[in-house]
Amino acid sequence: MLALLRMGATPERLAWSLAVGVVVGVNPLLGSTTLLALGLAAAFRLNLAASQLGNHVMYPVELAMFPVFVKLGSLVFRTARLPWGREELWAAARLHPWATTRVLWVWEWHALVVWAAFAAVAVPAIAFGMRPVLERAARRKLTANS
Repeated sequence: MLALLRMGATPERLAWSLAVGVVVGVNPLLGSTTLLALGLAAAFRLNLAASQLGNHVMYPVELAMFPVFVKLGSLVFRTARLPWGREELWAAARLHPWATTRVLWVWEWHALVVWAAFAAVAVPAIAFGMRPVLERAARRKLTANS
């Protein structure tokens, strides 16, 4: 983190970069996080390394949150439950990823809508929460270098 501060990123910009990476890192469209984080970081002129760090740290959480977003999407849009349990879903995704994605698309886009609503609240909350911590780290770095 301190190395990112040394690269010239302000604590505010770094907080937004990490927040975008963290929230993108839990989106329910498995396999899309790296490109989405890169695209958003480039579009908003955020720190690419920080957004990717936040994104990749969240990978285990993404796997845990996938069924949560799918279930919430089913509740919000009043769709049937997934046709498979967790084990069947992972097995199908490993053996036939494209066919599984086609079958799951209705649940996926419902989950993505729920995630987008979550992201609209979570990114600013995380960024505002991280900013003071990163500002303190930057001040400590400056006093250590003085």
